[in-house]
Amino acid sequence: MPSVLNLETLMKKTEPLVFVATSDISGITRGKAFPLSKLGSRLKKGVGWTPTNVMITCFDHIAPSPFGALGDLLLMPDPDTAVDLEFDDQAPVERFILGDITDLSGTTWDFCTRSLLKAALTRLENVGGVSLLGAFEHEFQFRGDVPPGPQGFSLNGFTQRRAFGETLMACLEQGGLETDTFMKEYGANQYEVTNGPAKGVRVADDAVILREVTRMTAQYHGESVTFTPIRDPAGVGNGVHIHMSFIGKDGNPATWDATGPAGMSPVSASFVAGILKYLDSIIALTAPSAVSYLRLTPHRWSAAYNNLGYRDREASVRICPVTSEDPEQIARQYNFEYRAADAAASPYLALAAIIHAGCQGIEEGLPAPAVTAEDLSELSPDELATKGYVRLPQSLEEALERFEKNETVCGWFPQDFASVYTAHKQGELSVVADMDEAGRCAAYEAIY
Repeated sequence: MPSVLNLETLMKKTEPLVFVATSDISGITRGKAFPLSKLGSRLKKGVGWTPTNVMITCFDHIAPSPFGALGDLLLMPDPDTAVDLEFDDQAPVERFILGDITDLSGTTWDFCTRSLLKAALTRLENVGGVSLLGAFEHEFQFRGDVPPGPQGFSLNGFTQRRAFGETLMACLEQGGLETDTFMKEYGANQYEVTNGPAKGVRVADDAVILREVTRMTAQYHGESVTFTPIRDPAGVGNGVHIHMSFIGKDGNPATWDATGPAGMSPVSASFVAGILKYLDSIIALTAPSAVSYLRLTPHRWSAAYNNLGYRDREASVRICPVTSEDPEQIARQYNFEYRAADAAASPYLALAAIIHAGCQGIEEGLPAPAVTAEDLSELSPDELATKGYVRLPQSLEEALERFEKNETVCGWFPQDFASVYTAHKQGELSVVADMDEAGRCAAYEAIY
């Protein structure tokens, strides 16, 4: 007589899977899973992908696609980005790996965000003679009721999430990141996590990994977090601050110059000037949601104008402080941060836009920008224009319009990228078109 199947035994038999992913135009991590045992072969042949996937908005509907049902692509895993998280003996192991999108012959696909960043980094090396060192700084919020007691920057607020923070730091290290800080931020249930600097494309890889590992860690602790740009029109926002510095071809820091304006080296000065010149046209890629612009307003510790600040957390670009008087240490610590970004953006695409703007500044030989020390919101439009400042777009619609009309900015990207990106975002906007501000905030909170 045939043996009776042991259902419990069968249920315990599993085939470990690994998820290969891309961070798409909407900043969502999408991809496919395959058996871990097949990783070796998948590193060579990838997994199948579809061009129209690029038109899937953050709300999981497909914007009008120029690709239709046609075409085949490959999502190719990069083994240097593999993440293998083991929380405990009972929890499932979380495995994912980031990759690039190519055509069937292995040629880079024009709308692969990771490949777009690689192209920008190559341009930086060619025009500036430097490579990038950087890190993304993230703010996020726990969903649910606010615990009792003082919250903003408090020991009480930290203690309430200490277990989460300790697990998160351990998991980030498992994911290959250099950990830095975990802190209770000002807002309700708001925290900040930072990682140490990385080089090149790894800067954005780490940002994608950090977001996903943070979400996984929250789930492990029975909680849920959101990186949405803003949860409440009247509340605080969740920013993403992108720190950048340069390494010269000789391997030495190349960002600081003791004799330069505000300590900027010539390449840094022109790079920052380029960011500021083209900021109003790239912000559609760095703050790309309908609610991003509720945060980018004066007096919200955010960014509202294309200005450079020194220790000014309302400047779009800020020169960060150093903690040493030793010239060698100053050179290593000196960096600037881009503050007009949020987690609705793909880290690859946001960083690519910033680098291209900076490279354009280097190519144009732009002089060092002035460092502001005044409240720009108190200046008239004429005074702003005289000083060379512009109010940043106040809606995604306006940001997209400035992006599309700037031929220089659109020219940094492959042909048709601008039209595809704009069509994608217009499809996203159609979902929230009839919502009020609170409804829009709720819609994006559910996604990010």
